[in-house]
Amino acid sequence: MKVLSVDPGYGRCGLAVVEKLNGREALVFSTCVETPSSMEFPSRLAQIVQSFEGILREYAPDAVALEKLFVTKNQKTAMRVSEVRGALIAAAAQHNLPVFEYTPGEVKSASAGNGRADKQAVIKMLHALVTIRDDIRHDDEYDAIAVGITHLARARGVPLR
Repeated sequence: MKVLSVDPGYGRCGLAVVEKLNGREALVFSTCVETPSSMEFPSRLAQIVQSFEGILREYAPDAVALEKLFVTKNQKTAMRVSEVRGALIAAAAQHNLPVFEYTPGEVKSASAGNGRADKQAVIKMLHALVTIRDDIRHDDEYDAIAVGITHLARARGVPLR
């Protein structure tokens, strides 16, 4: 099973392709799509969707997994992230892919063994679970990898409807 996993955002959007081979998880690809704040939101959204669809075409995943929105105090940011999520869910649907969602607590629990783990604990455990290159600069990319690991651990989940 191969999954394209997403840590949604519009300034930075983490994307990862994770696969389960012979009972072991493997990181196939990961990136962080960054869009400049000087760019208008529709253009930022288009850039993220274009990258997402390029990865869909290149890696042909079996499913898409997204982190559920964690509502912060900044409602404007939450709304924009919701719009990114919606665009990516629509793109996945256009490719006939099931979409799964996981809460931040579920991701931390599946990847680090503790639903309240901090970022460093999650990153440390991800390095123990899969081979990750050393040039990852942003937590968003690690978060996308963690979402993929979560999906592979819970692949019997119910897709978003």
